[in-house]
Amino acid sequence: MIHAHQISVRRARRTLVDTVSLTLEPGKVSVIIGPNGAGKSTLLKTLTGEIAADSGTVLYGDRNIATLRATDLAAIRGVLPQSTHLSFPFTALEVVRMGAVAHGSLDPNRAARRALARLDLAGFDARPYNSLSGGEQQRVQFARVLAQIPTPRGASGPCAIFLDEPTASLDIGHQISVLEIARDFARGGGIVLAILHDLNLAAEFADHLAILHHGRLVREGTPLQALEDDVIADVYGIRGAVGRLPAAAVPFILPQARHESVGR
Repeated sequence: MIHAHQISVRRARRTLVDTVSLTLEPGKVSVIIGPNGAGKSTLLKTLTGEIAADSGTVLYGDRNIATLRATDLAAIRGVLPQSTHLSFPFTALEVVRMGAVAHGSLDPNRAARRALARLDLAGFDARPYNSLSGGEQQRVQFARVLAQIPTPRGASGPCAIFLDEPTASLDIGHQISVLEIARDFARGGGIVLAILHDLNLAAEFADHLAILHHGRLVREGTPLQALEDDVIADVYGIRGAVGRLPAAAVPFILPQARHESVGR
């Protein structure tokens, strides 16, 4: 279990994350949603140890993240950032191989190829990373995460993957497949935290949904509990009609324009 208690992050006199407490449980996909600038990525970076909180604590099990070395963290959690820019002419295989090497794989090339295949990138081994489309690069980076954290549970307990907008540049088919891989990781006993902007994907795949606004956690719970018309209106500033699918118990959101169209 990963627990953040009263996390605050301040930069240049601005509070980016404001006293947020959040628990990430093994076996569940947790999703953070919220408008641009809500503090989602900053919170994720704090939970992964990339940046330190100005106040509050992050615990991995009973261990304070501040006491963990980079190698300790690399063994138990993998991170997919929003975007990754590489200056060197790495191939897709070489990028994913970095994750396998960090894991300590005895055959990192084989592990990298296996991870690429899971992301529908078999045969991309020799392709220059910088020649790939944005969506292909994103899937290569997710393959790197899976090569680094290949199993949901390690010797010391559950492992975690953190995904910052993993579907942003993907077509709908790959959006679904990426989130299905994340869900399978959670179902195997791992911890998953994803930041998503597509509310319908969040509603379908989240077991636990956290809504961030102006750096504060304004609502959390299951998608059915958290996604309501008034919440959509308050957080996003638009009318949002939240429907229900009784058979699947999954809410769906129909965003509406702020103003009525003229002449229709």
